[in-house]
Order: sequence, then structure tokens, then C-alpha cells
Amino acid sequence: MSSLEERRAARAARRRKQDDNEGGEEQEETTSRRSRRRQEEDEEDSYSAPAEPAYDAEADNRRRQQQEEEEAAARAAEEEYNRQQEELRRQRQEEERQRREEEQRRQQEEEERLRLEREEQEREEEARRMAEEQKKKKKKGLGGLSPEKKKMLKKLIMQKAAEDLKNEAKAKAEAKEKYINDLVPKFSTDGKDVAALQALCKDFHKKLASLEEDVYDWEAKIRKQDFEINELTLKVNDTKGKFVKPVLRKVNKTESKLDKIQRKEAKKSDFRDNLKSSSKHAVDEEGGEGENE
Repeated sequence: MSSLEERRAARAARRRKQDDNEGGEEQEETTSRRSRRRQEEDEEDSYSAPAEPAYDAEADNRRRQQQEEEEAAARAAEEEYNRQQEELRRQRQEEERQRREEEQRRQQEEEERLRLEREEQEREEEARRMAEEQKKKKKKGLGGLSPEKKKMLKKLIMQKAAEDLKNEAKAKAEAKEKYINDLVPKFSTDGKDVAALQALCKDFHKKLASLEEDVYDWEAKIRKQDFEINELTLKVNDTKGKFVKPVLRKVNKTESKLDKIQRKEAKKSDFRDNLKSSSKHAVDEEGGEGENE
């Protein structure tokens, strides 16, 4: 509206200027023409001017409504996203809480188990110590050594034995590893075709069969040696007069007594054993004996 008024004011100023400059008859001739032109321009302005603001207002309303709808949809999407994120956060917190509780429970159970084992070891150690003290009271110590020296000697012996066992286990492991490496050489499957891989598998299968045969032979030898050792042990025991105590069978005395009583009662109640036989042959035999007499 401001631009339209400015245009109208500019036209009016130009007209006034032209009116002032022109004079006389020309002014009278052109007055009617100018008035008609002014009237036409005013009518054009009156027709065209109101349409433009109405069109702009409707477009602005549509744009504003569309913008509000987009903003509402964006807010709804953002609220839904925030709700989902909050739900995920609560779920993660719940899982984390359950995990911490489970770890705490396992830790408590482990601590309780360790505590019980420690108490059991302490009780066993105390019982062992008391038994050793009782033995020391009954008989003299090693060469008259003081308890501190005995303890130190025992500690050194145990350390030496533990070290020897450790070295022995290490040597056995090294020997085992060396033996395995000697039996199974290193191999590589890079760049080999199917035939080469099949040949390699067949070689391994042959080695496995050979090793199984060796295992069977060694087991048979060990069984034979165990049998021979048992036989020799029995011969030594027979020579020295040491016999293996036989395994006694457990017998219930109450059952044996009841069986004995039942047998006695059966003998008493069986009166048919005291009766004579009344068969036909027995009667014939008795009659023949009477005639002979």
C-alpha cells in the first residue's frame, strides 16, 4: 500500500508541474484529456491494487500453515526420537544394573568360598601342627636341634623338593615337546593343490596308524610287566612268610541266629520222620519175616 500511495503522489506532482508550465488554450484543450487519462489511471490502480495484497495474504497464510505443520511434524518426530532414546537409556541402565548385581553376587560367592577354604586350610594346618608337637614331645628331635633350626631345615628341604619337582616337570615337558616335534615335522599348505594335500593327509594317517600300533605294543608290555611284578611279589611274600590278609565277608549275626532257630523249629515240628513206612513193600517184608520165624 505504501508503494501505491507513493506512485499516486508522484503522478500528482508531475501533473501539477505540467499544469503550471502549460498555459492558455493548451491547458484548456489538454485538461479534459488529462482528466480522462487520470481517471483511467485511477481506475486501473483501483482495480489492480486490491488484488495484489489479497493474493499475497493467501499465499502467506498457506506458507505459514505449511511451515507450522512442518514444525509440528518436526517437533513430533523429535519428541518420538527423544522418547526412544530415553527408553534405550533406561534399558541400558537396567541391564547395567543387573550386570553389576550379578557380578557382585558372583564376587560375594567367590569370597565366601575362598574364606571357607582358607578356614579349612587353617584348621588342617593347626591340627597338623598340634600332631607334630605331640610327636616332638614323645621323642627327641633331630640331633638335638632347636625348634627354629628344625623349622628352617624343614623349609629348606621343602624348597629343594619343590624345586626338584619343578625341574623334573619342566624336563619332562621339554622331552615330550621334542619327541612330538621329531615325530611330526613342520609342514605348510601354502601353494599346494588338492593332490598334494591328499598326499599330505595320507602321510599323516600312516603316521597316526603307526603311532597307534606303538601305543598298543607299549600297553601290552606294561600289562605284562605289571603281571610279572605281581607274581614276583607273591613269591617274595611266600618266601618270607608274609601273606596277604584275605578279604573277610561281612555276615549279619542276627540273620544267622534266626536261621539257626528256624532250622531247629523245623526239625521239631516234622513228626512224619518218626512214623513207620506203611507202603505195600514194607508190609510184605514184615509178613515174610514173621513166617520165617
